[in-house]
Parts: sequence; C-alpha cells; structure tokens
Amino acid sequence: MQIAFLDEFGHIGPFVSRSHAQFNHSPVFGLAGFVLPHEEVRSFSTWFFQFKNQMLAGELKASQQHPATWEKKGSELFNTRNVRKYASIREGAGRLVNHIHASGGKVFYYGRQKYQTPEDSKPSGLYTTCMGHSIRHLDRYSEYRNRCFMMILDQHSDRLKLLETAAKTMFGTDPARKLVEPPFQVESHLYQTVQAADWIAALVGRVMAYRALPSEYGDWEWAERLYGARIDAASTHSRLWRPSSAVAPRANAKTSNT
Repeated sequence: MQIAFLDEFGHIGPFVSRSHAQFNHSPVFGLAGFVLPHEEVRSFSTWFFQFKNQMLAGELKASQQHPATWEKKGSELFNTRNVRKYASIREGAGRLVNHIHASGGKVFYYGRQKYQTPEDSKPSGLYTTCMGHSIRHLDRYSEYRNRCFMMILDQHSDRLKLLETAAKTMFGTDPARKLVEPPFQVESHLYQTVQAADWIAALVGRVMAYRALPSEYGDWEWAERLYGARIDAASTHSRLWRPSSAVAPRANAKTSNT
C-alpha cells in the first residue's frame, strides 16, 4: 500500500496579472505533496514532528500550544523574506525533500496554469479537474509499483463534490483500479504528514508560479534556483499543464516521470 498526502498549491480563483486590483493571487492551481509506502508513514510523521519543532522552536514556545496540535503553514514559512534571512528555513526545505526520498517516497504534483477570463473561470471545476488528473497520475504510478494507494487531503469546503469526482474516477469507463477508497479529508493541525504535504505544496506553488510567469514572479527566482531541480528529481508522474499559448516550459521542468 502507498499513501499520498496532498494539499493545494497556488490559488483556486481567476488570475489576470500579479498587478491586477482583484485577480492577482496566482497563475497556477493544483495539488501537491508526496507518496510514501504505508510502512514508512509512522516513522516519517515522527521525524517531521521533531524536525518542525526543532526548526521552529521559538514560534512553538510563543504559541503556547501543545506541539502535537501546532501548525505552521508552508505559505507563511517559505516566503522570500524567510528564505533569504534564515538558513535553517532555507536548508530545512531541502531536508524535507531529501527525507521523503530517504523514506522510499516521491514528491507528487499536478497543477494547471490558468488561461480563462474571470467571467469564464469556474473554480470548483478547476479543483475537480485537478483532483481527477491527480488520481489518474497516482494510479499510473501505483500500477508501475504494483501497489494500491490511498489519498489523504486537508479538509475542503467542496468535500462532497470532490468525493463524487473521485468516485467517478474510480469506477468510470477507465477506472483508477489501484485507488482503494475515495480520498480522506482531515484536519491538518492533527496530522503531521498533511502539514508536511502543505510545506511541499507551498514550495511547488512558488516554483510553478515562477515557471509559468517568470516576468511577473522574478522575486520568486529563489524557489527555482534552490528547489526547482530538487523537486524535479524527487517527483514522479507529476505535471504542470499549460495552455498551448503559454511560453514553453523550462528544459529541466519534469512533466511526467517515473
């Protein structure tokens, strides 16, 4: 059995440009995280719990929360200021990717670069599209590994619609046979693995936004330089879908790999 832990990256809403007054959040949206053999999940969870609490000991102490329920969002952690100022955070991202690899796991992502006008955009449709494609890509990886898989995600307001998408993908005309059950949605502050997936998703979101529109996200060049190649090397069956009118992807940007 393999277990995929995923969270969102980018932003679900429409995008016009980074300087637009309203639609300026992110040019990409998708799901990202990692896949682990089930027998490695408990030890990885323990490692991440200790790793997070050591790296962010000052914030944890100031929060006055129990370490087992304290959460630090990846979007708050991996920003330009923190990465430039704190070596522990800069190096910590690499350590997380390395430990996923050392645990027999793989980074995974599936996302899409937005191209529709705000009037034509359908955020719920974008999410279900990314969900369906993520299931199929993970199913192909699991077929390759000759293992079944399960998916665990952070809670989402459109829970029933996403579960319906997953069920249709499992039992449709081209069924995802390796998926055991539709995805489970959980409270991230209680799951160290989902928090780790949130950190990976934050890194992937920075890298993919830069790759999609480097002219507008030049201040995120650090994400590509520090983590782009590392994410590519650690990922499997992953892709950022881009409209045909978009600039061609970087030569080292992995779209589907084993």
